[in-house]
Amino acid sequence: MTIKGYAKKGKKTKELVKRLSSNSIPVICHQDLDEVAAYSLIEAKVKAVINCDKSISGRYPTKGTKILIDNGIIVVDDIGEKFYNEIQPDELIEIKNYDLYINGERYEGSFNMLDTQKVDQLIEHSYHNFSYELERFIDNTLEYASREKDIILKNIDITSVETQMENRHVLIVVRGCNYKQDLQIIKEYIKDVKPVLIGVDGGGDALMEFGLTPDMIVGDMDSISDECLKKGKEIIVHAYSDGRAPGMERINKLGLEAKIFPFTGTSEDAAMMIAYEKRADLIIAVGTHSNIIDFLEKGRKGMASTMLTRLKIGSKLVDAKGVSKLYSNKLRLSYCIPLLFSALIPIIAIIKIYIPIQVLLNIFQFRLRMK
Repeated sequence: MTIKGYAKKGKKTKELVKRLSSNSIPVICHQDLDEVAAYSLIEAKVKAVINCDKSISGRYPTKGTKILIDNGIIVVDDIGEKFYNEIQPDELIEIKNYDLYINGERYEGSFNMLDTQKVDQLIEHSYHNFSYELERFIDNTLEYASREKDIILKNIDITSVETQMENRHVLIVVRGCNYKQDLQIIKEYIKDVKPVLIGVDGGGDALMEFGLTPDMIVGDMDSISDECLKKGKEIIVHAYSDGRAPGMERINKLGLEAKIFPFTGTSEDAAMMIAYEKRADLIIAVGTHSNIIDFLEKGRKGMASTMLTRLKIGSKLVDAKGVSKLYSNKLRLSYCIPLLFSALIPIIAIIKIYIPIQVLLNIFQFRLRMK
């Protein structure tokens, strides 16, 4: 089997996918390829991916590579940073069986051509190392939790935030794993309840994909489109605890207005805390990061702020991440039969009490007997 395509390279996969087409072969440097990156590459309809780093380092079980291979995408792995530096955009890449060709010349460097068996072995091996990674993660989380306890001990100043949330539902969307499927499942809820819509960085674009306009955008502004920023009704730039807000530079370049929100923790934690302090009745989170794998894939070594934020918000938070795996909206025969019988009950009752229908039935029975 031969795969041909033109090189497109980028060290940030989430930025690179915006420039890909079906005849592109992305060259990335993405250690421990995550699910979100994998699905974005699948959506770009690429047939092969060249990773200059290790797609599965063995530190923890990451599933992005397996998702690519299960979808028929060839993964050339661990080819090295030298390849990244030497390959030029739009150079012709050919993958023939286990050989790699650049502009018709066979590449002599080392790399690993992954398949299902190799990936399964790497994932299995990573489970053995996971306990060590988990221990470090827990220690880091507890250490930072003691430093960041003001998240739950002190009141947060949200006087500059204009969006009204009191006694309303608030939907916070992060462009995390399965966010599209989860939004699809709850689209009727959004239509009926009309919650306040908050997009966390790229989550604003996720809302726009479904024809929804964010009431608020929260984040450091590194992964959201200009179009979404211009359409968002209120922009909150997540800043460091000392007030530094690098994201304001982009806002100023676009000529937009925004408020700065200093907060220790992630942008999604900041969004949740704003909703809580604005007295939202219920906070629904889609695509958020809530477990060790999520945070390791984001390159974070702990989740102190998330733990403290969720501890403070308590039962007001409903995490809708992964709801699409729990509920399927496919119509099943087992659901239809009880509904059909339920619908027949009032019809039968009407037939029994409505005299003209009874007369018609008697005439019909009499004619059958006459035959």
